[in-house]
Amino acid sequence: MKKRNKIGLVLSIILILMIFGAGCTDTTPATEPPPPAPSFTPETYPVIDGSTVTIPLSEALAGRLMGLPVEEARQYVLHNKTHAAYLNLIYGKADLIFVTGPSEEELKLAEDQGVELEIIPVVHEGFVFLANEANPVEGLTLEQIRGIYTGKITNWKEVGGSDMPITAYQRPVNSGSQTGFLEMVMKEEMPMEPLLEQVVAEMGALIDAVAAYDNEPSAIGYSYYYFVMDMWGNDQIKLLSVDGIFPDKETIRDGSYPLNTAYYAVIRKDEPDNSPVRKIIDWLLTEEGQLLAEEAGYVRAK
Repeated sequence: MKKRNKIGLVLSIILILMIFGAGCTDTTPATEPPPPAPSFTPETYPVIDGSTVTIPLSEALAGRLMGLPVEEARQYVLHNKTHAAYLNLIYGKADLIFVTGPSEEELKLAEDQGVELEIIPVVHEGFVFLANEANPVEGLTLEQIRGIYTGKITNWKEVGGSDMPITAYQRPVNSGSQTGFLEMVMKEEMPMEPLLEQVVAEMGALIDAVAAYDNEPSAIGYSYYYFVMDMWGNDQIKLLSVDGIFPDKETIRDGSYPLNTAYYAVIRKDEPDNSPVRKIIDWLLTEEGQLLAEEAGYVRAK
């Protein structure tokens, strides 16, 4: 009798373990492996255009996908700046562009040409305001920035600084940073019409102008974090916090910095599913691709 009880107990334990094991079986479908890096030669590499600030990304990408040192791949990278890159994509002269978001004019032009744009964020970025290093003001609110650029605030003493007039620099219409400024900062408000000498064609020239304007720390301007910190650099300027948050790679990546944006891969929507440029974008969004972007100094999107 005791032996039969023991056998029954063992069978019961086995049955329980089988039921428990079946219930714990992982039924989650296997994760698909990331797409491999596509491979090109200089002759087969797609026509890629873009903004000034995404040149290092394009160079790193070209080098990786053509199996060349960046110094050698550089000769195959030609960026014509943001607006020209959009025009080249719309008119079929480029296959892929790395840029900031399109302006209303660029979107209208695409629509008029019967082209639908597909806009894919590939790295994070921050839109930043900068002042002269000697300016005692360390930060502004978005409301104060709008006040400066609409002409309601004209002196630094109104925002806690010294008694000196504010010289507010802008960029030309359809430049990447001007589009970002209007969309992210001004929104429904229109900035004041700047004096001709306060519209600066080149982002680097704007930074230098803020650094050296009239030998006094009265200027303010704007740009993109990566360009200021990794591409240009000027020890006579400083970044300003916005709404109490200072822009750095951490606050840009976690989204706490309020003027958070991205650089985008933009293609025509009718680009075939398995086309070379779609393969490039898919790979750039993998862990390996994001690491490449990060090594080039950008803030990864994933």
